[in-house]
Amino acid sequence: MANRPFPASIASNAGQGRLAWGPILAPLFLLLLWQVVSLSGLFPAQVLVSPTEVAHTLVTMAGSGELERHVGDSLYRLVIGFTLGALAGLTFGALIALSRLAEAALSPLFLTLWQVPVIAFVPVMVIFLGIDEPFKIAVAAVAAFFPVALATFDGIRGVPKSYFEVARVYRTRLSDLIWRILVPATVPAVVTGLRVALTRCWIVLVAAELLAADSGIGQMMEMGRQLFQIDVVLAGVIVSGLIGFLLDRGARAIESRANRWRSA
Repeated sequence: MANRPFPASIASNAGQGRLAWGPILAPLFLLLLWQVVSLSGLFPAQVLVSPTEVAHTLVTMAGSGELERHVGDSLYRLVIGFTLGALAGLTFGALIALSRLAEAALSPLFLTLWQVPVIAFVPVMVIFLGIDEPFKIAVAAVAAFFPVALATFDGIRGVPKSYFEVARVYRTRLSDLIWRILVPATVPAVVTGLRVALTRCWIVLVAAELLAADSGIGQMMEMGRQLFQIDVVLAGVIVSGLIGFLLDRGARAIESRANRWRSA
């Protein structure tokens, strides 16, 4: 009997199954390797705790409400700081994109500060704002400002000049020019900038909490380091990584939906 090839549908389902398991296999392998190394005795138990111990610490902290408090404080700062920074970035990016005078006056300073790591601003911010909530929110806002401003500038500058010429011929009102031409044309660049800014904002915020904070995921890890509780440190690493992953996935979904809306 001649060998018959598998139907295309079966091969397609098998491929989809492998793709579905792909994102799960790598973390499982890493956890297994982590467990084996922690049990091998290569490192002291105080230095490399096992995944099961970290999981137990996470459950204990979640049950006591400590984990919820730290996560809630960090997410609160993220929402406020990202919102303020994104709004400022949208406004500034549109200003220097639409005004040659503003671009000539402000873009050199903007591009210079863009090259400076946000963490480098922390000492100055601490001097003026202290280590209370305004400091953490300001750090998050600065982290969000630059990517959004740059994306807005590039998005508006990428709009073909013919669009504006047609609008000028038909004497299009400013409100119609913004909502019917500029917004649809700049959606992909701006949404991508917002996604990059969100993940960057989260990373910088956690780093700032490590340096100066009284609560939050970063402060939780710093206290664990000071008390040599490596399980608490690793629990914070896992939680911050999961939150960052979920933020990026959610932002990518919004980006994909916005691009479909523009295409429609």
